[in-house]
Amino acid sequence: MKNLISFIALFFIGLQVSFSQTDKDSTTSNADNFNLEGALAMFKQANSLEEFEKLINLESNSVHNLDLNNDEKADYISVNSIQDSDSHVIILQVWLNATEKQDIATIGIEKTGNEKADLQIIGDESIFGEEAIVEPFELTENIEKGKGPAYAEININTTTVNVWFWPCVRWVYAPNYRLYTSPFRWNAYPIWWKPWRPINVALFSSRGLAYKSNFHRTYTVRVVKARKIYVPRRSQTTLIVKNKRGTTVIRKGKRGKTTVIKRNRRR
Repeated sequence: MKNLISFIALFFIGLQVSFSQTDKDSTTSNADNFNLEGALAMFKQANSLEEFEKLINLESNSVHNLDLNNDEKADYISVNSIQDSDSHVIILQVWLNATEKQDIATIGIEKTGNEKADLQIIGDESIFGEEAIVEPFELTENIEKGKGPAYAEININTTTVNVWFWPCVRWVYAPNYRLYTSPFRWNAYPIWWKPWRPINVALFSSRGLAYKSNFHRTYTVRVVKARKIYVPRRSQTTLIVKNKRGTTVIRKGKRGKTTVIKRNRRR
């Protein structure tokens, strides 16, 4: 009888762990742990790329909750910039160890006229899959008059935003601007940064809901030139493997041996 009770207890414990792991895998993804809208909100607020890097790495701003190397500590996101004429790309990336780094997202900026510029943030496909594009927008009213006031129709439309007057945009287009390269990397972090233990995804998502009111998703890449200068320089780590089922994070050991440490199934 004791053996039977022990067997039943072990069975239910194993079943509970199985369900727990399945639930975690099916509802959690790296994309859920980075708020593209929040990153743009911080970029709009920042006066320089150095300040922007600090804002996205403050736990209180709830921009990211990433732990790609699964060490139970939030990753530090470094910011770097590249430029070709009037096209700028701001690269957000994470060092997973001393040699491996993974791009998280890029902010593309293109000057489109005198005091006019377009901007989009695009999530890296290894983290977000394809077509994770966010841009600022605003609502406009268009009143169409008919035969009398009773026939007036108000249409609400979304239009893209001219970001030229954002402080950081003005900063990168200033005559004395120099490309920004983060001085921080693996095990070389700023003294103000305190890594936190990643929180529940649902809680993290709820904290970032306010960011979504001024930004929306789109399927159209408008910063085409910026995208072209970035693609050849993209950093993708061999520790993250993407396939049709989702994303797998692996750890490299001695003699090249690899171990799966996290699976994020695509929903």
